[in-house]
Amino acid sequence: MIITRGLEKNFRVHKKQPGLMGSVRALFKREWVDKKALNNVSLEVGAGEIVGIVGANGAGKTTLVKCLSGIIYPSGGSIDVLGYIPTERKNEFRKQISLIMGQKAQLWWDLPAADCFILLKEIYQIPERQFQETLEFLIETLQVRDQLNIQIRRLSLGERMKMELIAALLHRPRVVFLDEPTIGLDLTAQRAVRNFLLEYRKQYQPAMLLTSHYMADIEQLCERIIIFKEGSIVYDGSLDTLIGQHAPYKIVTAQLESTAAVTNLDIPINLGAVLESAPGLIKVKTARSQVAALSTFLLQNLSVADLSIEESDISAIIESIIRREVS
Repeated sequence: MIITRGLEKNFRVHKKQPGLMGSVRALFKREWVDKKALNNVSLEVGAGEIVGIVGANGAGKTTLVKCLSGIIYPSGGSIDVLGYIPTERKNEFRKQISLIMGQKAQLWWDLPAADCFILLKEIYQIPERQFQETLEFLIETLQVRDQLNIQIRRLSLGERMKMELIAALLHRPRVVFLDEPTIGLDLTAQRAVRNFLLEYRKQYQPAMLLTSHYMADIEQLCERIIIFKEGSIVYDGSLDTLIGQHAPYKIVTAQLESTAAVTNLDIPINLGAVLESAPGLIKVKTARSQVAALSTFLLQNLSVADLSIEESDISAIIESIIRREVS
């Protein structure tokens, strides 16, 4: 559904001059440099996929989304979205995509959401039956029935975001671009948005591209992630593979029934290394293949009240790849 080959996007930006005199000189004679926002980006996304796009600020995530949705023109390469060239902006193409940006609003501020949805129905020429069925599903899933007749400007940020989601999905787009959809939301609203997106994907099977700085969004929504660094893709694959390749260890923590310190416990070197040993607690770093053996050893040799197994921090793994600390 989404195919790019050798996608390039260059911007000409003003070169910053250091110091006060540099700023004064720039008023009369500016120096310009070319910045490569996207560099030979090739990817494919199919129906039903939710692909996470991650990277540092300025890595090219939003530029990619804007190129794919036809907002900006690429400098080189090719883009095919649903068989269309996005920059041609044909109505048949625009009726099948949706772009949701956490920092941008499309609803009319002084109107209630219900009126906005009727306007969008006419804009997208949605058949009445399809409109009612889709609207009912979205309202019920997001649980916003009581807020439909309240002016958008009087809603909370979380409620407004839910209305934006409904507005963006009323026409049942086959491709959905989500650029920071949970930014600024509280934990409850973030969880509601994530659960909704999973339900929507299950119901309609669109291709989804998600950019986010919240790792909870990526972990809960995306089986596949693409990591960007300075406009280039440095990783494209499953989240499980990423963790398996770059985080071969897990952390096993045993909470003990007694608060006494752990003594005279020699953990075999092949089972792992003790990271922390405190009254009532022991924490061990072990290879993924040894988790079951280590857990059995701890249960047999200690009075364990609770045992937890933690994955490595996914954000730390991604950050290390971006910084090339991990090859």
